[in-house]
Formats: sequence, C-alpha cells, structure tokens
Amino acid sequence: MKTASATASILFLSTLVIAGMMPRHSTAASFDCTKTDLKADEKAICDNRALNDLDVKMVTTFELISGLLPMGNRGELQDQQTVWLKTRQSCNADNDCIAKAYDARLKALKSVYDKIERPL
Repeated sequence: MKTASATASILFLSTLVIAGMMPRHSTAASFDCTKTDLKADEKAICDNRALNDLDVKMVTTFELISGLLPMGNRGELQDQQTVWLKTRQSCNADNDCIAKAYDARLKALKSVYDKIERPL
C-alpha cells in the first residue's frame, strides 16, 4: 500500500529536517570537537559549519536506518560505515573531499533505506 511507504518517507525526511535545525555546540554528531587528538578530517569538520551539518545529517540517517534494519543486517551496515570512515579520513583537511565523501555516503544510505521492506 502506497500510504505506508509515503508515511515512512515523510518520517525519514522529517527526521533529517529536524536534525538540521538542532543547535550545534562544540560537538559534531559523531565525535567531540573539544578533544585535543582530533584527526585532520575531524578538525576540518569541527571548523566548518557546512561539514558539521553534513556530519549531523549522516549520523542521524545512519542511526535511523540502523534502527530500521533487522538485527542480522546491521553488521553489514556497520562494516560499510567503517570503510566509509577510512575514506573520509583519507581526505585529511580537504573540505571538498570531505563534503564529497559525505554526499556519497548519504546517497548510499538512502539506497539502503529505499530497499528496506516496509509493512503494508
């Protein structure tokens, strides 16, 4: 039934919008920006509002999808996230590279979300 699918899509998009409106402090969604041992990519994310916002959106999306997946499928999603983090880290402090990494990950997560079976 299309109504359930439409409702799930609206919920997904609403979560992303709300995450974008949340106040930011010295913490990105996935790590603490006040730590002294930040990697170059993490420091770049903390220093750039647009990258920080992408981090918030990605983590929110990842957690939402992780919660929707059956237990047996979460390990694969986590493995993909670990591989992606290494890709992001390889960008060092290159803001454009980091932004492209986030864009690619968000597209991949949307693809996972689109394949989740929804009850009628």
